[in-house]
Amino acid sequence: MSSEYRNAEKFTSAIQAIFPKLMHYLNAEETRELTGLGITPSQINALLVLYFHEDLTMGKLSSEIYLAESAATRLVNRLVNLNLVKRGGDENDRRVVRVKLTAYGRQLSRLVFERRSFRFNNLAEHLQPEERENLVVSLQAVMRVFEHLEKKNPVTGSVKTGKAAGQK
Repeated sequence: MSSEYRNAEKFTSAIQAIFPKLMHYLNAEETRELTGLGITPSQINALLVLYFHEDLTMGKLSSEIYLAESAATRLVNRLVNLNLVKRGGDENDRRVVRVKLTAYGRQLSRLVFERRSFRFNNLAEHLQPEERENLVVSLQAVMRVFEHLEKKNPVTGSVKTGKAAGQK
């Protein structure tokens, strides 16, 4: 295995070269996936979270889609207006609002999930088994670090260290 990217500067340069291209590709794929569905990427993220978790409180949904609760409420309002989700009370606590998919929301979520599954199966077929394993492990590591940084500094999602903190 190459040790070329163990150097932080080489790693940073490589990531900065790859990331814009990767984001372009992912955004183009997401646009194709949502074409004709009349929903936004943020809305489909919320629908897919509900697709996998069935019934969530507004607080839990906002956390899962990385939005402030007020922004998540506005997003849910739009989804209710599109007849994709419904709101309901909690049996144990009247202050708690729960969100569930409607039958139409479940159908739309399933369609997007199937489109994404097709895309990622296609990707998997073009990678060697070891590459697939390395990719998943690497992405899990990236998410672990991002979540750690977010906990340390929720506003920016970063921690100032080394040269960024003014150290030499």
